Amino acid sequence: MEIRQFLVGDNFSYVIYCGRTRKAVLIDPGLNASEAMKFIGYENLELLFIINTHHHRDHVSETARVQDIYKCDVIASVQDSARMEGVTKTVADSEVMMLGDVKLEFILTPGHTAGSICVLADGRALFTGDTLFIGDCGRTDMDDGSPADMYASMQKLKALPDDIVMYPGHDYGPKPTDTLGGQKRTNKTLLADSFEAFSHIP
Repeated sequence: MEIRQFLVGDNFSYVIYCGRTRKAVLIDPGLNASEAMKFIGYENLELLFIINTHHHRDHVSETARVQDIYKCDVIASVQDSARMEGVTKTVADSEVMMLGDVKLEFILTPGHTAGSICVLADGRALFTGDTLFIGDCGRTDMDDGSPADMYASMQKLKALPDDIVMYPGHDYGPKPTDTLGGQKRTNKTLLADSFEAFSHIP
């Protein structure tokens, strides 16, 4: 498995691909997917699908352009799919897909939106969208956000192994990636040991 991170403004997009088959996926083609598409062409990759971690515009605005060029599928959660255009496949919690030799597992993590998802690749790389950032979690005060759901999602992510590397949807922290173990030790939203404590985090 190979991973390439792209920064546009403070948004991250990602290309994951199988080194043997050259099959690829693009996660969250937000404000400008041009660099990601150049990379796909340069590496001679076959883009099979786009994964949108949630429906907010800063993560999905280039989806239609990329889909038109590559004629690829667009994947989102069942819950968020109604608020996006062009979704061709919906996924549920714990659903698994293969990208060549790479195993992709979808984890439903509501809180930022009702249908936010994280993507666990080969059990060692976690793409968290706006669910989990370096040092914080996504905001829950938007129209379909929920603090209670976000706290439950934090507990779900805390149960994953420490050596998994997380790749967030925004460049909001002091570094672009971290291990889950590192975040469990330092991230205030993962350190909260009750919903009451979580709900009082500024």
